Amino acid sequence: MTRLARLLSSLQQGLPASYCSGGVSEMIAKYKDLIVSLACRLMAPFVFLFGLYVTMFGHYGPGGGFQGGTIMASGVILMRLSLGRQATIKKFPLEFGPIVGAIGLLIYAGTGLVSLLAGGEYLDYAYLPIPSTSGTERQYLGILFVEVGVALGVFGVLLSIFDSLTKE
Repeated sequence: MTRLARLLSSLQQGLPASYCSGGVSEMIAKYKDLIVSLACRLMAPFVFLFGLYVTMFGHYGPGGGFQGGTIMASGVILMRLSLGRQATIKKFPLEFGPIVGAIGLLIYAGTGLVSLLAGGEYLDYAYLPIPSTSGTERQYLGILFVEVGVALGVFGVLLSIFDSLTKE
């Protein structure tokens, strides 16, 4: 019986698709095609780099922290799907997502808290106490801090969601 036939029969019986032979653990096993694995190994660093670019230059044009974090997470998910979980856990352990997400939240909240404690409103970048910078430069740096915080937060949350959905 093919995998599709098992899936259709389990759906007809009202069982979740994960009850089929294989289930979720087969989804994140190493992909057996050499060309796909090699292409994903070559593509993943560029996907991650593009996510960094979108994050860093999002305040100049389309993009920003959310989009950049999503693109970076998709690069790691691409590696997890093509190379298998065991091969990618060495570079990106399962605890990596929640830790990076928490760091992103701290950067975002910390930027707002510092400007609040410096006498401004929450996330009023003009009040950030950055020495030897003008008000405009502080605005750009404040936006960059927030974008990096959002990117790390989104990256961590998406990676955590993927890892929890594909848990063995």
